[in-house]
Amino acid sequence: MSKISDFNQRLGARITSMVGTMWSAYAFAAIALVSLPSALKTGDTVVIVAWIAQTFLQLVLLSIIMVGQDVQSKSVEQKINETHEASIGEFELAKEARAIANQELAELKDISLEVHRLLHDLEEKIKA
Repeated sequence: MSKISDFNQRLGARITSMVGTMWSAYAFAAIALVSLPSALKTGDTVVIVAWIAQTFLQLVLLSIIMVGQDVQSKSVEQKINETHEASIGEFELAKEARAIANQELAELKDISLEVHRLLHDLEEKIKA
């Protein structure tokens, strides 16, 4: 990555972290409200709607949306981490169950060999 690209990414991340706060939303709301009296004095519906859409909503909602996305992102990240931890726990349980099954299988093989040996000995005794 070039130095300029690296700088641009750091700057963009810094600005995003500053603008994506409720404090920025409050500041932008205050800035937008400065021009509200002028818009209302015109009495023109188009000017008032334009003030709402272009000034207030764009300034204030941008920060609020960014905060909401951050909250949702953290919630998704938490769910992913919880799912991952649960999956790891299930995997460990499956490994333990497999180890127990392998041990039981070995014991069953031993028992089977012993039964075959006993049957063989019994057959020998019957023949003799």
